[in-house]
Amino acid sequence: MSVETTGSRFDTLKWVVVFALLAVGVVGNSYFSGESLLYRVLALVALAAVAGFVALQTAKGAAFWSLVKGSRTEIRKVVWPTRQETVQTTMIVVIFVVVVALMLWGLDSLLGWLVSLAIG
Repeated sequence: MSVETTGSRFDTLKWVVVFALLAVGVVGNSYFSGESLLYRVLALVALAAVAGFVALQTAKGAAFWSLVKGSRTEIRKVVWPTRQETVQTTMIVVIFVVVVALMLWGLDSLLGWLVSLAIG
């Protein structure tokens, strides 16, 4: 999956439109702060969707979308552990943490005892 990374001459203009839409969303949300939260959220989602659509029309947006599709393909290839493997691994980690905690507690107690002997 290779994506042509050379952008058109309108890519800069498209990015300006994307940032302008996002700025309109931020300013509009502040300006209409007295309106219902539902309407403001719907407007922000609509502006974000339009901005995302415009961004995907650029070379970098197409490369990003290709990365997302490739990531989904790779996630499908992952072999996830079974419940039993997860429980066993978790128990090993818990036991290891307890053992190390006991060792540190013992070392701290020993050093505290030695310091108390040294200072009287």
